[in-house]
Amino acid sequence: MKSSTTNSPQFDLHWRGTLADYVTAIAWSPQGKVLAISSAAGEVMLWRDLAPAESNWSLLPLQMAENQSLDCLAFSQDGQYLAAGGQAGQVKIWRLREETRTYRCKPFHTIENAPAWVDKLAWNPVSNQLAFSLGRYVQVWDADMGEVVATLNFDNSSVLDLHWSPDGQYLAIAGYQGAKIWNSQDWDDDPHVVVVPSASLAVSWSPDGKYLACGNMDRTIAVIEWHNSIASKSDRPNQNFFPWVMRGFPGKIRQLAWSQPQKLGTSLLAASSVEGIVVWERADESIGWESRLLQQHSGVIQALAFQPHSLLLASASEDGWVCLWQKAKKLAQILPGAPNGFSCLAWHPQGRQLAAGGQSGEVLIWAQGMRGQGFSRH
Repeated sequence: MKSSTTNSPQFDLHWRGTLADYVTAIAWSPQGKVLAISSAAGEVMLWRDLAPAESNWSLLPLQMAENQSLDCLAFSQDGQYLAAGGQAGQVKIWRLREETRTYRCKPFHTIENAPAWVDKLAWNPVSNQLAFSLGRYVQVWDADMGEVVATLNFDNSSVLDLHWSPDGQYLAIAGYQGAKIWNSQDWDDDPHVVVVPSASLAVSWSPDGKYLACGNMDRTIAVIEWHNSIASKSDRPNQNFFPWVMRGFPGKIRQLAWSQPQKLGTSLLAASSVEGIVVWERADESIGWESRLLQQHSGVIQALAFQPHSLLLASASEDGWVCLWQKAKKLAQILPGAPNGFSCLAWHPQGRQLAAGGQSGEVLIWAQGMRGQGFSRH
């Protein structure tokens, strides 16, 4: 393999390890000091990049394999709590004390919901409230109160995705016939609805909260301009939205990722369908959204993410490559390391490291600007 030739900053392999099974999720703590990793064997591991004198550090187990998959993993906004959910129907919450480098392997709290399978969870970005899926329902657990404060009935189907707005005020939940958006200031109020004729598989707010996107089973993306839509509905509460609809994808929309807003105040939206990526940009409000296609992968794309405060886009695929796209336009580098395919990826909060998990248990971390070779496909 040859080194990439673009002038984009190169990422070089920094650390590599292996879990017992398929890596289902990875998450950095908000401060970037710890990486959490879960597997289909039920493991939860922590990795920490210590000083050279402590370079023998590997993986610290919070939970060993239990033969029941853990499928979702997330840190609270203050880094104090780590939550994991999966096949057993439990949501386990650990309290981490990074400043003293101590970690309690016994969960601080466990929420029992068997036999429901918990496969989606997310922390509120401004408070310690955790939302997690339970079939057709989403529950919201408050860590400060130690109790469930809301149970939301999606009703139409099982919950397929969920995402908090950046200000923490709204929770969007996706499933059959679109997305429903609840106001966290009044959980009992009827949700706003984004209607889709099929099912929404992915839902994502732009980092400034201006847009909400739904990736759909019928090969479309629906996007609403949230603030303007809410303002126009102030005298007609709880009516349906009428979004922009992007069409022409070869398959269902599996992944969505927004960049930070650019100079003109608009974020880029990247979406994956099968092995292709389409990047959408609203450069001129008078003509709507323009798109461009990124092609390099030969397998289904499993994860997409923009580097924080950058337009560098990372994509992980079943073909065994992580591709880095300079300005979300041009292939800058290909990072191999999972011959049977990648399953997930996550950027360090400051963007200086990129972690990815593999379908055979591989965990790889690349660092920016280190000596060594970047890799390309050829």
